[in-house]
Amino acid sequence: MQSIKELYGNKLGASDGDIGHVKDFYFDDQNWVIRYLVADTGSWLPGRQVLISPYSFGPFEHTGNVLRVNLTRKQIEDSPSIDLHKPVSRKYEEEYYQYYGWPFYWQGAGVWGMSGFPVLETVTRPFPGQSGEPTEPTPPSTDSHLRSTQAVSGYQLQTGDAMIGHVRDFMMDPYNWAIRQLVIKTGHRLSGKDVVIEIKNVQRISYDESTIFTDLPEGAAKQSPAPPLVSAGPTN
Repeated sequence: MQSIKELYGNKLGASDGDIGHVKDFYFDDQNWVIRYLVADTGSWLPGRQVLISPYSFGPFEHTGNVLRVNLTRKQIEDSPSIDLHKPVSRKYEEEYYQYYGWPFYWQGAGVWGMSGFPVLETVTRPFPGQSGEPTEPTPPSTDSHLRSTQAVSGYQLQTGDAMIGHVRDFMMDPYNWAIRQLVIKTGHRLSGKDVVIEIKNVQRISYDESTIFTDLPEGAAKQSPAPPLVSAGPTN
């Protein structure tokens, strides 16, 4: 398992140079899968943040505090701009995926469309600047269900009628970028302990109430195991 919190602030390297650092992640709140990394491009593209899909990483790995992206700086610079003050629309996602020539993750029975992993064995569509047939659009009514991990961190966790703690971290499967567990700080924010809650026990998220509801009894949730040890990374 990979801690999401420990990836915040990591440097990002394209195939031909640095591109900034990790600012946030967007996850699909229906399937609990990380769909995008949000990159703060700093002085390279001042005032702009870009989305980077797991498709561009290949097998997830990082050396020290650097994540390597299988894209060039030019590809990223020319990618569709995003207004992070607004929800990411499916229309934008279509434009983004068509630009890179990647298969739509929302078309197919797998976690990543026709696959269970964000790995491209072959280039199925042309990359930017190459000719090819346009991708079939998705009906405009489709919602992308994307949420920020930074925003959901701090949400309360409710079991039955009891609030037992708040979200501290997300544990991700590095093979398919699926969130498998929530790390919950129980008790007092300073003196409480961390426990992990399996995503299969999450019933729903209320964004109006900033609360995640589970089907676990209060006692069972508080007795959940502690999160696994993870490698040291930058703090925030």
